[in-house]
Amino acid sequence: MTYASVPQQGRRPRIYVAGGSNAVSRPYSFLPMAGWTQALPLFLTEAVEVVNCARARASSKSFRERGRLQWILEDMAPGDYLLFGFGQNDIKPDPGLHTEPFSTFLEQMAAYVHGARERQGHPVILLPYERRRIDRHGNVARFLGDYPVAARQLAEDEHVPVVDLYGQSLLWWEELGPEASKPAFMYLRRGEPLQKHVLDGDNVHTRAEGAIECARFIARSMLEQGVIPAHWGRDLDRTRFDYDEMGWLDEETFRQRTASRVSTFPGA
Repeated sequence: MTYASVPQQGRRPRIYVAGGSNAVSRPYSFLPMAGWTQALPLFLTEAVEVVNCARARASSKSFRERGRLQWILEDMAPGDYLLFGFGQNDIKPDPGLHTEPFSTFLEQMAAYVHGARERQGHPVILLPYERRRIDRHGNVARFLGDYPVAARQLAEDEHVPVVDLYGQSLLWWEELGPEASKPAFMYLRRGEPLQKHVLDGDNVHTRAEGAIECARFIARSMLEQGVIPAHWGRDLDRTRFDYDEMGWLDEETFRQRTASRVSTFPGA
């Protein structure tokens, strides 16, 4: 399905991102951890603005119930995009987070689709990457279970484009194997300090290197499917990036931006 962007009055078109901790933008105190959304602008031109609304520990249910989806929908303009993906926290038994793949998860996810369309926006379903859990034979565990299957089913039923980062991640981790896949995740390298907010040996959250590759795949997938205009893409084959390009916020800026959103962005 091909979407044409609609000219905006007074601002660029936007890609709003809804998701959990894998997509969250991190401040310097989390170095070298990074969410894929903060790397996404590396592959998009100034013609479009990325608005990262992802929140740590969010499920499709909690993100919506805490008013975050509603905030996005109220802020959206015709022609904007809503790129959203959940499952990592929906699987948890916490009643504030948990959904069942083929019932309550589908109901929650459908609200994102219908909400974006009611605002004359373009919903795009993201299948999140699988965590790094590889046995000694190189087999990757399917931690996310049926959630990617259910999300794809919804996409087919509602005719929504899909970015299959989940399937791509399985190929990556299996091809790389147990050791070579570590550099994509939060494994500290020699000489790197352990920050108070991160764990060494974290198989769920990515380093900047992993976030960049996820963002590259997401941008390429949307461009190749014609989901976003071709002139929005850039540097898809670029191989070297400076850490300063990742947009980590210093602690003071991070606190200021967080404080400024408290009254306007529920649960920030």
